[in-house]
Amino acid sequence: MSDALIDSYRNIIESIGEEPNREGLIDTPKRAAKAMRYLCHGYDQTVEQLVNGALFESDNDEMVIVRDIELYSLCEHHLLPFIGKAHVAYIPTGKVLGLSKVARIVDMFARRLQIQENLTKQIADAIHSVTYAAGVGVVIEAQHMCMMMRGCEKQNSVMTTSVMLGEFRNSYNTRQEFLQLIRGH
Repeated sequence: MSDALIDSYRNIIESIGEEPNREGLIDTPKRAAKAMRYLCHGYDQTVEQLVNGALFESDNDEMVIVRDIELYSLCEHHLLPFIGKAHVAYIPTGKVLGLSKVARIVDMFARRLQIQENLTKQIADAIHSVTYAAGVGVVIEAQHMCMMMRGCEKQNSVMTTSVMLGEFRNSYNTRQEFLQLIRGH
């Protein structure tokens, strides 16, 4: 663990007017630094490492959907959490991706400082680059603490973003099938 990160948290605690040496805060800089490293561990991963060859031959050319993949990220503007779920679909062209790998790709990009719009695109691009799918669709629905705890303080707001590649962009019917299936829970 980086001493600089620990020292930075100690400075933050002092800067807000707290005493970092009081009983409840003595180990907080170390705990906060450890938590931040964990929350941002996506920087230590690559798509290639996560997929690890888990592409399997398949003659399936119908839509594959993994929905309701929980995600936790930190907004790059305020370092506050945003929490939600991702729905990922692709149309295979000879190979399918191991099921857990889709969720791992979502986690890898979510565990970086992010804005939801970029996160959605990064996931779609990664799934496409790994699978060479005929199309990829990603929808993310998330609640942002930077909007709920500060600023306009809107407690029930949900941000939805989508990226549609290939057949999901080009075919209205394919896009509608995906959107209908993820709403059907």
